[in-house]
Amino acid sequence: MTHDTPAIATPAVELPAVEMHPSRWGDPARAADLPASARGLVEAVFGIDEQPAVAAVVVPPSALGPTVVDALREAVGAEHVLLDDATRRLRTRGKSTPDLLRQRAGDLSDAPDAVVRPADHEQVAAVLALAVEHHLAVVPFGGGTSVTGGLAARREGYAGLVSLDLVRMKRLLAVDHTSMTATLEPGLRGPEAEALLSAEGLVLGHYPQSFEHATIGGFAATRSSGQSSAGYGRFDALVVGLRVATPRGELRLGSAPASAAGPDLRQLLLGSEGAFGVITEVTVRVRRLPAEKVYEGWGWPSFTDGAAAMRTLAQAGLLPTVLRLSDEHETAINLARPDAIGAEGASGCLMVVGHEGEPELVAARRTAVASVLTGLGGMPLGEEPGRAWAHGRFDAPYLRDSMLDVGVLVETLETATFWSRVPALYDAVRAALVDALASEGQGPCLVLCHISHVYETGCSLYFTVAAAGGSRSLERWQVAKTAASDAIAAAGATITHHHAVGTDHRPWLPAEIGDLGVGVLRAVKAELDPTGVLNPGVLVP
Repeated sequence: MTHDTPAIATPAVELPAVEMHPSRWGDPARAADLPASARGLVEAVFGIDEQPAVAAVVVPPSALGPTVVDALREAVGAEHVLLDDATRRLRTRGKSTPDLLRQRAGDLSDAPDAVVRPADHEQVAAVLALAVEHHLAVVPFGGGTSVTGGLAARREGYAGLVSLDLVRMKRLLAVDHTSMTATLEPGLRGPEAEALLSAEGLVLGHYPQSFEHATIGGFAATRSSGQSSAGYGRFDALVVGLRVATPRGELRLGSAPASAAGPDLRQLLLGSEGAFGVITEVTVRVRRLPAEKVYEGWGWPSFTDGAAAMRTLAQAGLLPTVLRLSDEHETAINLARPDAIGAEGASGCLMVVGHEGEPELVAARRTAVASVLTGLGGMPLGEEPGRAWAHGRFDAPYLRDSMLDVGVLVETLETATFWSRVPALYDAVRAALVDALASEGQGPCLVLCHISHVYETGCSLYFTVAAAGGSRSLERWQVAKTAASDAIAAAGATITHHHAVGTDHRPWLPAEIGDLGVGVLRAVKAELDPTGVLNPGVLVP
Protein backbone atom coordinates (compact mmCIF):
# COMPACT_ATOMS: atom_id res chain seq x y z
CA MET A 1 0.00 0.00 0.00
CA THR A 2 1.10 3.61 -0.42
CA HIS A 3 0.79 6.18 2.29
CA ASP A 4 -1.98 7.91 0.35
CA THR A 5 -4.17 4.85 -0.25
CA PRO A 6 -6.45 3.37 2.40
CA ALA A 7 -5.64 -0.20 3.41
CA ILE A 8 -8.69 -2.43 3.19
CA ALA A 9 -9.58 -5.40 5.41
CA THR A 10 -6.29 -6.08 7.17
CA PRO A 11 -6.54 -9.61 8.66
CA ALA A 12 -7.46 -9.81 12.32
CA VAL A 13 -4.41 -9.55 14.57
CA GLU A 14 -3.28 -12.81 16.15
CA LEU A 15 -2.73 -12.09 19.83
CA PRO A 16 -3.42 -14.67 22.54
CA ALA A 17 -7.14 -14.65 23.37
CA VAL A 18 -7.44 -14.48 27.15
CA GLU A 19 -10.89 -14.80 28.71
CA MET A 20 -11.19 -12.87 31.92
CA HIS A 21 -11.72 -14.80 35.14
CA PRO A 22 -15.48 -15.16 35.83
CA SER A 23 -15.27 -13.85 39.40
CA ARG A 24 -12.11 -11.70 39.25
CA TRP A 25 -10.56 -9.08 37.01
CA GLY A 26 -8.41 -9.87 34.03
CA ASP A 27 -6.11 -12.72 33.12
CA PRO A 28 -6.67 -15.71 35.46
CA ALA A 29 -2.92 -16.41 35.34
CA ARG A 30 -2.24 -13.05 36.98
CA ALA A 31 -4.46 -13.62 40.01
CA ALA A 32 -2.33 -13.39 43.15
CA ASP A 33 -2.49 -13.21 46.91
CA LEU A 34 -2.32 -9.83 48.62
CA PRO A 35 1.27 -8.51 48.44
CA ALA A 36 3.12 -8.58 51.76
CA SER A 37 3.36 -4.77 52.03
CA ALA A 38 -0.34 -4.35 51.35
CA ARG A 39 -1.25 -7.16 53.75
CA GLY A 40 0.48 -5.29 56.54
CA LEU A 41 -1.59 -2.18 55.78
CA VAL A 42 -4.81 -4.20 55.65
CA GLU A 43 -4.11 -5.91 58.96
CA ALA A 44 -3.29 -2.61 60.63
CA VAL A 45 -6.31 -0.71 59.34
CA PHE A 46 -9.06 -3.26 58.74
CA GLY A 47 -7.97 -6.64 60.05
CA ILE A 48 -7.88 -9.79 57.95
CA ASP A 49 -11.13 -11.63 57.27
CA GLU A 50 -10.34 -14.43 54.83
CA GLN A 51 -13.36 -14.92 52.59
CA PRO A 52 -14.66 -18.35 51.61
CA ALA A 53 -13.97 -19.73 48.18
CA VAL A 54 -16.35 -18.82 45.39
CA ALA A 55 -19.69 -20.48 45.95
CA ALA A 56 -20.83 -23.29 43.72
CA VAL A 57 -22.56 -21.73 40.74
CA VAL A 58 -25.57 -22.91 38.83
CA VAL A 59 -26.28 -21.23 35.51
CA PRO A 60 -30.04 -20.98 34.90
CA PRO A 61 -31.21 -23.07 31.95
CA SER A 62 -31.52 -21.25 28.64
CA ALA A 63 -35.03 -19.98 27.92
CA LEU A 64 -34.59 -20.11 24.13
CA GLY A 65 -36.63 -22.62 22.21
CA PRO A 66 -35.27 -24.65 19.29
CA THR A 67 -36.94 -22.45 16.67
CA VAL A 68 -35.10 -19.34 17.90
CA VAL A 69 -31.80 -21.17 18.32
CA ASP A 70 -32.02 -22.56 14.79
CA ALA A 71 -32.75 -19.10 13.39
CA LEU A 72 -29.73 -17.63 15.20
CA ARG A 73 -27.54 -20.45 13.91
CA GLU A 74 -28.72 -19.75 10.39
CA ALA A 75 -27.79 -16.07 10.82
CA VAL A 76 -24.22 -16.45 12.15
CA GLY A 77 -23.27 -20.12 11.76
CA ALA A 78 -24.10 -22.97 14.14
CA GLU A 79 -20.68 -22.92 15.83
CA HIS A 80 -21.13 -19.27 16.77
CA VAL A 81 -24.30 -19.72 18.84
CA LEU A 82 -23.11 -20.90 22.24
CA LEU A 83 -25.43 -22.30 24.87
CA ASP A 84 -22.99 -23.98 27.26
CA ASP A 85 -22.93 -22.91 30.89
CA ALA A 86 -19.25 -21.91 30.97
CA THR A 87 -19.55 -19.45 28.07
CA ARG A 88 -22.81 -18.00 29.36
CA ARG A 89 -21.23 -17.48 32.78
CA LEU A 90 -18.33 -15.57 31.21
CA ARG A 91 -20.83 -13.20 29.58
CA THR A 92 -22.75 -12.49 32.80
CA ARG A 93 -22.50 -8.85 33.96
CA GLY A 94 -19.27 -6.83 34.02
CA LYS A 95 -16.40 -6.27 36.43
CA SER A 96 -17.58 -3.81 39.08
CA THR A 97 -17.11 -4.88 42.69
CA PRO A 98 -20.87 -5.59 43.02
CA ASP A 99 -20.70 -7.70 39.84
CA LEU A 100 -17.82 -9.76 41.24
CA LEU A 101 -19.40 -10.10 44.68
CA ARG A 102 -22.56 -11.50 43.08
CA GLN A 103 -20.49 -13.94 41.01
CA ARG A 104 -18.59 -15.00 44.12
CA ALA A 105 -21.89 -15.61 45.91
CA GLY A 106 -23.03 -17.87 43.07
CA ASP A 107 -25.65 -15.43 41.73
CA LEU A 108 -25.85 -15.91 37.96
CA SER A 109 -29.45 -14.77 37.57
CA ASP A 110 -28.39 -12.33 34.84
CA ALA A 111 -26.76 -14.99 32.65
CA PRO A 112 -27.71 -14.69 28.96
CA ASP A 113 -29.70 -17.48 27.36
CA ALA A 114 -27.23 -17.66 24.46
CA VAL A 115 -23.97 -16.08 23.38
CA VAL A 116 -24.12 -15.16 19.69
CA ARG A 117 -20.97 -14.16 17.79
CA PRO A 118 -21.55 -12.34 14.47
CA ALA A 119 -18.71 -11.89 11.98
CA ASP A 120 -19.65 -8.56 10.40
CA HIS A 121 -22.19 -5.76 10.14
CA GLU A 122 -24.60 -7.82 8.06
CA GLN A 123 -24.70 -10.62 10.60
CA VAL A 124 -25.27 -8.11 13.42
CA ALA A 125 -28.21 -6.71 11.46
CA ALA A 126 -29.57 -10.21 10.94
CA VAL A 127 -29.43 -10.96 14.66
CA LEU A 128 -31.23 -7.70 15.46
CA ALA A 129 -33.96 -8.59 12.96
CA LEU A 130 -34.45 -11.93 14.70
CA ALA A 131 -34.49 -10.19 18.07
CA VAL A 132 -37.33 -7.98 16.91
CA GLU A 133 -39.20 -10.92 15.38
CA HIS A 134 -38.95 -13.08 18.52
CA HIS A 135 -38.79 -10.22 21.07
CA LEU A 136 -35.35 -11.09 22.45
CA ALA A 137 -33.35 -8.68 24.58
CA VAL A 138 -29.89 -8.09 23.05
CA VAL A 139 -26.86 -7.02 25.09
CA PRO A 140 -23.86 -5.96 22.95
CA PHE A 141 -20.70 -7.39 24.55
CA GLY A 142 -17.14 -6.21 23.89
CA GLY A 143 -14.54 -6.79 26.59
CA GLY A 144 -16.91 -7.23 29.52
CA THR A 145 -15.21 -4.48 31.53
CA SER A 146 -18.32 -2.46 32.44
CA VAL A 147 -18.29 -1.19 36.03
CA THR A 148 -21.76 0.43 36.10
CA GLY A 149 -24.15 -2.43 35.41
CA GLY A 150 -24.09 -1.82 31.66
CA LEU A 151 -24.29 -5.55 30.86
CA ALA A 152 -27.18 -6.38 33.21
CA ALA A 153 -30.18 -5.77 30.96
CA ARG A 154 -33.77 -6.11 32.08
CA ARG A 155 -35.19 -9.49 31.05
CA GLU A 156 -38.81 -9.22 32.20
CA GLY A 157 -41.23 -9.24 29.27
CA TYR A 158 -38.74 -10.75 26.80
CA ALA A 159 -38.68 -14.24 25.33
CA GLY A 160 -34.99 -14.49 26.16
CA LEU A 161 -31.74 -12.56 26.46
CA VAL A 162 -28.88 -12.81 23.97
CA SER A 163 -25.30 -11.67 24.57
CA LEU A 164 -24.19 -10.26 21.21
CA ASP A 165 -20.49 -11.01 21.53
CA LEU A 166 -18.43 -9.01 19.02
CA VAL A 167 -15.26 -11.02 19.58
CA ARG A 168 -15.04 -12.12 15.91
CA MET A 169 -15.10 -8.54 14.57
CA LYS A 170 -11.40 -7.74 14.90
CA ARG A 171 -10.17 -6.24 11.64
CA LEU A 172 -8.40 -3.04 10.76
CA LEU A 173 -10.60 -2.11 7.80
CA ALA A 174 -8.84 0.96 6.42
CA VAL A 175 -5.93 3.30 7.02
CA ASP A 176 -5.67 6.77 5.51
CA HIS A 177 -2.11 7.99 6.10
CA THR A 178 -2.84 11.30 4.44
CA SER A 179 -5.83 12.20 6.60
CA MET A 180 -4.42 10.25 9.59
CA THR A 181 -7.52 8.14 10.21
CA ALA A 182 -8.12 4.43 10.66
CA THR A 183 -11.30 2.35 10.58
CA LEU A 184 -11.50 -0.43 13.16
CA GLU A 185 -14.01 -3.14 13.96
CA PRO A 186 -15.57 -3.01 17.43
CA GLY A 187 -14.31 -6.32 18.84
CA LEU A 188 -10.64 -5.32 18.81
CA ARG A 189 -9.21 -5.18 22.31
CA GLY A 190 -6.95 -2.25 23.14
CA PRO A 191 -3.66 -4.15 22.66
CA GLU A 192 -4.93 -5.73 19.43
CA ALA A 193 -5.90 -2.38 17.96
CA GLU A 194 -2.55 -0.84 18.88
CA ALA A 195 -0.65 -3.81 17.41
CA LEU A 196 -2.43 -3.43 14.06
CA LEU A 197 -1.85 0.33 14.04
CA SER A 198 1.78 -0.04 15.13
CA ALA A 199 2.43 -2.14 12.02
CA GLU A 200 1.35 0.95 10.06
CA GLY A 201 3.62 3.24 12.13
CA LEU A 202 0.60 4.66 13.96
CA VAL A 203 -0.85 4.86 17.45
CA LEU A 204 -4.32 5.53 18.84
CA GLY A 205 -3.04 6.39 22.31
CA HIS A 206 -6.12 5.38 24.28
CA TYR A 207 -5.08 3.68 27.53
CA PRO A 208 -7.82 3.41 30.14
CA GLN A 209 -7.13 1.15 33.12
CA SER A 210 -9.24 -1.48 31.31
CA PHE A 211 -6.98 -1.21 28.21
CA GLU A 212 -5.82 -4.84 28.20
CA HIS A 213 -9.37 -6.20 27.90
CA ALA A 214 -11.73 -3.43 26.78
CA THR A 215 -12.61 -3.01 23.11
CA ILE A 216 -12.88 -0.31 20.47
CA GLY A 217 -16.66 -0.64 20.38
CA GLY A 218 -16.86 -0.37 24.14
CA PHE A 219 -14.63 2.72 24.17
CA ALA A 220 -17.05 4.43 21.79
CA ALA A 221 -20.28 3.20 23.40
CA THR A 222 -19.23 4.45 26.86
CA ARG A 223 -17.31 7.65 26.03
CA SER A 224 -14.17 6.16 27.52
CA SER A 225 -11.29 8.34 28.66
CA GLY A 226 -7.74 6.99 28.84
CA GLN A 227 -4.82 7.75 31.13
CA SER A 228 -3.15 9.71 28.32
CA SER A 229 -6.21 11.87 27.69
CA ALA A 230 -4.29 15.10 28.33
CA GLY A 231 -2.25 14.47 25.19
CA TYR A 232 -4.39 12.21 22.99
CA GLY A 233 -7.89 13.24 24.08
CA ARG A 234 -10.97 11.34 25.21
CA PHE A 235 -12.06 8.52 22.94
CA ASP A 236 -15.18 10.35 21.77
CA ALA A 237 -12.92 13.22 20.66
CA LEU A 238 -10.92 10.74 18.55
CA VAL A 239 -13.95 9.36 16.70
CA VAL A 240 -14.61 10.87 13.26
CA GLY A 241 -16.98 8.25 11.85
CA LEU A 242 -19.32 5.42 12.88
CA ARG A 243 -21.25 2.62 11.25
CA VAL A 244 -24.13 1.37 13.36
CA ALA A 245 -26.69 -1.42 13.04
CA THR A 246 -30.09 -0.63 14.54
CA PRO A 247 -33.41 -2.52 14.48
CA ARG A 248 -34.60 0.13 12.00
CA GLY A 249 -31.63 -0.10 9.66
CA GLU A 250 -28.08 1.17 9.17
CA LEU A 251 -26.53 4.49 10.18
CA ARG A 252 -23.30 5.78 8.58
CA LEU A 253 -22.13 8.92 10.32
CA GLY A 254 -19.15 11.21 9.75
CA SER A 255 -18.38 12.34 6.21
CA ALA A 256 -15.98 15.21 6.95
CA PRO A 257 -13.64 16.46 9.71
CA ALA A 258 -16.25 19.08 10.65
CA SER A 259 -19.74 19.87 9.52
CA ALA A 260 -22.62 22.30 10.07
CA ALA A 261 -25.19 19.88 8.62
CA GLY A 262 -27.41 20.00 11.68
CA PRO A 263 -26.69 18.44 15.06
CA ASP A 264 -23.87 15.89 15.06
CA LEU A 265 -25.69 12.55 15.11
CA ARG A 266 -22.49 10.73 16.04
CA GLN A 267 -23.00 12.13 19.52
CA LEU A 268 -26.25 10.17 19.85
CA LEU A 269 -24.34 6.91 19.46
CA LEU A 270 -21.17 7.82 21.37
CA GLY A 271 -22.09 7.01 24.94
CA SER A 272 -25.31 5.20 23.96
CA GLU A 273 -24.17 1.96 25.69
CA GLY A 274 -25.79 -0.34 23.15
CA ALA A 275 -29.26 1.03 23.84
CA PHE A 276 -29.70 2.77 20.45
CA GLY A 277 -27.70 0.53 18.13
CA VAL A 278 -24.70 -1.75 17.76
CA ILE A 279 -21.51 -0.02 16.63
CA THR A 280 -19.93 -2.14 13.89
CA GLU A 281 -17.18 0.18 12.60
CA VAL A 282 -15.32 3.06 14.24
CA THR A 283 -13.18 5.53 12.29
CA VAL A 284 -10.70 7.30 14.54
CA ARG A 285 -8.02 9.96 14.37
CA VAL A 286 -4.54 8.41 14.75
CA ARG A 287 -1.02 9.76 15.21
CA ARG A 288 2.51 8.70 14.35
CA LEU A 289 4.14 6.30 16.80
CA PRO A 290 6.01 8.35 19.43
CA ALA A 291 9.77 7.99 19.20
CA GLU A 292 10.25 8.87 22.86
CA LYS A 293 8.29 8.45 26.10
CA VAL A 294 9.31 10.08 29.36
CA TYR A 295 7.37 9.89 32.63
CA GLU A 296 8.43 11.76 35.75
CA GLY A 297 7.21 12.62 39.23
CA TRP A 298 6.53 15.98 40.84
CA GLY A 299 5.78 16.66 44.50
CA TRP A 300 3.26 19.20 45.81
CA PRO A 301 2.58 20.44 49.35
CA SER A 302 -1.16 19.89 48.95
CA PHE A 303 -3.86 18.62 46.61
CA THR A 304 -5.04 22.22 46.19
CA ASP A 305 -1.59 23.36 45.05
CA GLY A 306 -1.22 20.48 42.60
CA ALA A 307 -4.70 21.02 41.14
CA ALA A 308 -3.96 24.71 40.64
CA ALA A 309 -0.80 23.75 38.72
CA MET A 310 -2.80 21.39 36.49
CA ARG A 311 -5.29 24.16 35.76
CA THR A 312 -2.45 26.53 34.89
CA LEU A 313 -0.98 24.06 32.40
CA ALA A 314 -4.35 23.38 30.79
CA GLN A 315 -5.24 27.02 30.41
CA ALA A 316 -1.78 27.87 29.07
CA GLY A 317 -2.04 25.22 26.35
CA LEU A 318 0.88 23.27 27.86
CA LEU A 319 -0.73 19.94 28.72
CA PRO A 320 1.69 17.00 28.58
CA THR A 321 0.57 13.59 27.34
CA VAL A 322 -0.11 12.25 30.85
CA LEU A 323 -1.06 14.39 33.84
CA ARG A 324 -2.19 12.74 37.08
CA LEU A 325 -2.33 14.07 40.65
CA SER A 326 -2.90 11.90 43.74
CA ASP A 327 -4.30 13.53 46.86
CA GLU A 328 -2.53 13.29 50.23
CA HIS A 329 -4.30 10.03 51.15
CA GLU A 330 -3.58 8.24 47.87
CA THR A 331 0.02 9.46 47.91
CA ALA A 332 0.58 8.26 51.48
CA ILE A 333 -0.28 4.63 50.72
CA ASN A 334 1.29 4.59 47.25
CA LEU A 335 -1.91 3.69 45.38
CA ALA A 336 -0.41 5.21 42.25
CA ARG A 337 2.00 2.25 42.50
CA PRO A 338 -0.05 -0.93 43.08
CA ASP A 339 3.15 -2.96 43.45
CA ALA A 340 4.16 -0.82 46.43
CA ILE A 341 0.86 -0.20 48.23
CA GLY A 342 1.38 -0.09 51.96
CA ALA A 343 5.07 0.73 51.66
CA GLU A 344 6.10 4.03 53.18
CA GLY A 345 4.73 6.75 50.94
CA ALA A 346 5.76 10.33 50.44
CA SER A 347 4.19 13.29 52.18
CA GLY A 348 2.23 15.86 50.24
CA CYS A 349 0.88 14.88 46.82
CA LEU A 350 2.42 13.01 43.91
CA MET A 351 1.91 14.24 40.36
CA VAL A 352 2.86 12.06 37.39
CA VAL A 353 3.76 13.93 34.20
CA GLY A 354 4.37 12.09 30.93
CA HIS A 355 5.60 13.34 27.55
CA GLU A 356 5.42 11.36 24.27
CA GLY A 357 6.47 12.29 20.74
CA GLU A 358 9.51 13.18 18.67
CA PRO A 359 12.60 13.77 20.85
CA GLU A 360 12.98 17.47 20.08
CA LEU A 361 9.30 18.14 20.75
CA VAL A 362 9.39 16.12 23.97
CA ALA A 363 12.43 18.05 25.14
CA ALA A 364 10.84 21.42 24.36
CA ARG A 365 7.49 20.56 25.99
CA ARG A 366 9.22 19.01 29.01
CA THR A 367 11.27 22.16 29.56
CA ALA A 368 8.24 24.43 29.25
CA VAL A 369 6.11 22.34 31.61
CA ALA A 370 8.93 22.06 34.15
CA SER A 371 9.37 25.83 34.13
CA VAL A 372 5.69 26.36 34.95
CA LEU A 373 5.58 23.66 37.64
CA THR A 374 8.78 24.87 39.31
CA GLY A 375 7.50 28.44 39.31
CA LEU A 376 4.32 27.31 41.06
CA GLY A 377 6.18 25.50 43.84
CA GLY A 378 6.41 21.97 42.46
CA MET A 379 9.35 19.78 43.39
CA PRO A 380 10.86 17.58 40.64
CA LEU A 381 11.22 13.97 41.83
CA GLY A 382 12.95 12.54 38.77
CA GLU A 383 11.84 9.77 36.44
CA GLU A 384 11.60 6.87 38.90
CA PRO A 385 8.07 7.69 40.20
CA GLY A 386 6.85 8.14 36.65
CA ARG A 387 8.40 4.89 35.44
CA ALA A 388 6.94 3.01 38.41
CA TRP A 389 3.46 4.39 37.70
CA ALA A 390 3.72 3.50 33.99
CA HIS A 391 4.89 -0.02 34.81
CA GLY A 392 1.86 -0.73 37.04
CA ARG A 393 -0.75 1.45 35.36
CA PHE A 394 -3.10 -1.46 34.57
CA ASP A 395 -2.58 -3.48 37.78
CA ALA A 396 -4.93 -1.85 40.31
CA PRO A 397 -7.94 -4.12 39.53
CA TYR A 398 -5.85 -7.19 40.41
CA LEU A 399 -5.06 -5.60 43.78
CA ARG A 400 -8.80 -4.96 44.27
CA ASP A 401 -9.49 -8.69 43.87
CA SER A 402 -6.84 -9.75 46.37
CA MET A 403 -8.26 -7.30 48.91
CA LEU A 404 -11.76 -8.69 48.38
CA ASP A 405 -10.26 -12.10 49.19
CA VAL A 406 -9.40 -10.92 52.72
CA GLY A 407 -12.69 -9.18 53.41
CA VAL A 408 -11.85 -5.61 52.38
CA LEU A 409 -14.41 -3.80 50.23
CA VAL A 410 -12.66 -1.88 47.45
CA GLU A 411 -14.47 0.08 44.76
CA THR A 412 -14.17 3.27 42.73
CA LEU A 413 -16.37 6.07 41.46
CA GLU A 414 -15.69 9.17 39.41
CA THR A 415 -17.18 12.50 38.46
CA ALA A 416 -16.14 15.82 36.90
CA THR A 417 -16.83 19.49 37.40
CA PHE A 418 -15.55 22.99 36.63
CA TRP A 419 -12.38 24.22 38.31
CA SER A 420 -14.19 26.69 40.55
CA ARG A 421 -16.28 23.86 42.02
CA VAL A 422 -13.54 21.26 42.51
CA PRO A 423 -12.79 21.96 46.21
CA ALA A 424 -16.45 21.82 47.25
CA LEU A 425 -17.13 18.68 45.20
CA TYR A 426 -14.06 16.93 46.59
CA ASP A 427 -15.08 17.70 50.17
CA ALA A 428 -18.72 16.77 49.63
CA VAL A 429 -18.06 13.38 48.05
CA ARG A 430 -15.37 12.47 50.58
CA ALA A 431 -17.65 13.40 53.46
CA ALA A 432 -20.57 11.47 51.98
CA LEU A 433 -18.49 8.32 51.62
CA VAL A 434 -16.92 8.55 55.08
CA ASP A 435 -20.23 9.30 56.79
CA ALA A 436 -22.11 6.55 54.95
CA LEU A 437 -19.51 3.92 55.77
CA ALA A 438 -19.22 5.11 59.38
CA SER A 439 -22.99 4.84 59.80
CA GLU A 440 -22.67 1.14 59.05
CA GLY A 441 -20.55 0.81 62.18
CA GLN A 442 -18.01 -1.66 60.80
CA GLY A 443 -14.71 0.04 61.39
CA PRO A 444 -12.54 2.54 59.54
CA CYS A 445 -12.46 3.32 55.87
CA LEU A 446 -10.02 4.90 53.44
CA VAL A 447 -11.20 7.37 50.81
CA LEU A 448 -8.55 8.25 48.24
CA CYS A 449 -8.75 10.52 45.20
CA HIS A 450 -6.83 11.54 42.11
CA ILE A 451 -7.24 13.82 39.11
CA SER A 452 -6.30 12.19 35.82
CA HIS A 453 -8.35 13.98 33.14
CA VAL A 454 -7.82 17.71 32.77
CA TYR A 455 -9.44 20.39 30.61
CA GLU A 456 -9.17 24.16 30.35
CA THR A 457 -12.45 24.53 32.22
CA GLY A 458 -12.31 21.68 34.74
CA CYS A 459 -11.25 18.15 35.59
CA SER A 460 -12.38 14.75 36.80
CA LEU A 461 -12.18 13.45 40.36
CA TYR A 462 -11.63 9.70 40.72
CA PHE A 463 -12.28 8.23 44.17
CA THR A 464 -11.14 4.87 45.52
CA VAL A 465 -12.80 3.50 48.65
CA ALA A 466 -11.52 0.76 50.95
CA ALA A 467 -13.44 -0.41 54.00
CA ALA A 468 -14.03 -3.48 56.11
CA GLY A 469 -16.80 -5.37 54.40
CA GLY A 470 -16.65 -9.13 54.72
CA SER A 471 -20.00 -10.78 54.05
CA ARG A 472 -21.72 -7.37 53.99
CA SER A 473 -19.48 -5.76 51.35
CA LEU A 474 -22.24 -5.49 48.76
CA GLU A 475 -24.69 -3.83 51.14
CA ARG A 476 -22.06 -1.45 52.50
CA TRP A 477 -21.07 -0.32 49.03
CA GLN A 478 -24.65 0.26 47.93
CA VAL A 479 -25.20 2.59 50.89
CA ALA A 480 -21.93 4.45 50.23
CA LYS A 481 -22.43 4.71 46.46
CA THR A 482 -25.94 6.13 46.92
CA ALA A 483 -24.67 8.74 49.36
CA ALA A 484 -21.81 9.74 47.05
CA SER A 485 -24.09 9.91 44.00
CA ASP A 486 -26.53 12.12 45.89
CA ALA A 487 -23.64 14.41 46.84
CA ILE A 488 -22.45 14.58 43.23
CA ALA A 489 -25.93 15.50 42.02
CA ALA A 490 -26.39 18.09 44.77
CA ALA A 491 -23.07 19.71 43.78
CA GLY A 492 -24.18 20.05 40.16
CA ALA A 493 -21.40 17.75 38.89
CA THR A 494 -21.78 14.94 36.37
CA ILE A 495 -22.76 11.53 37.64
CA THR A 496 -20.04 9.98 35.47
CA HIS A 497 -17.03 11.33 33.58
CA HIS A 498 -16.01 8.11 31.83
CA HIS A 499 -17.50 5.02 33.51
CA ALA A 500 -20.86 5.49 31.71
CA VAL A 501 -24.42 5.31 33.02
CA GLY A 502 -25.38 1.63 32.83
CA THR A 503 -28.02 0.70 35.38
CA ASP A 504 -26.07 1.94 38.41
CA HIS A 505 -26.11 5.65 37.48
CA ARG A 506 -29.45 5.74 35.70
CA PRO A 507 -31.42 6.93 38.78
CA TRP A 508 -29.32 10.13 38.87
CA LEU A 509 -29.37 10.89 35.14
CA PRO A 510 -32.70 12.83 35.20
CA ALA A 511 -31.23 15.27 37.74
CA GLU A 512 -28.39 15.99 35.31
CA ILE A 513 -30.28 16.31 32.01
CA GLY A 514 -33.77 17.28 33.18
CA ASP A 515 -37.15 15.84 32.29
CA LEU A 516 -37.00 17.26 28.78
CA GLY A 517 -33.60 15.66 28.24
CA VAL A 518 -35.00 12.33 29.41
CA GLY A 519 -37.81 12.78 26.87
CA VAL A 520 -35.26 13.32 24.10
CA LEU A 521 -33.44 10.07 24.99
CA ARG A 522 -36.73 8.18 25.04
CA ALA A 523 -37.67 9.61 21.66
CA VAL A 524 -34.36 8.52 20.13
CA LYS A 525 -34.80 5.07 21.65
CA ALA A 526 -38.32 4.82 20.23
CA GLU A 527 -37.16 5.85 16.75
CA LEU A 528 -34.13 3.55 16.51
CA ASP A 529 -35.37 0.65 18.62
CA PRO A 530 -39.19 0.81 18.66
CA THR A 531 -39.69 -2.62 20.25
CA GLY A 532 -37.03 -1.97 22.91
CA VAL A 533 -34.84 -5.02 22.33
CA LEU A 534 -31.46 -3.27 22.68
CA ASN A 535 -29.97 -3.45 26.18
CA PRO A 536 -33.30 -2.77 27.94
CA GLY A 537 -33.07 -1.01 31.28
CA VAL A 538 -29.62 0.46 30.53
CA LEU A 539 -29.00 4.21 30.13
CA VAL A 540 -32.54 5.45 29.34
CA PRO A 541 -34.51 6.39 32.49
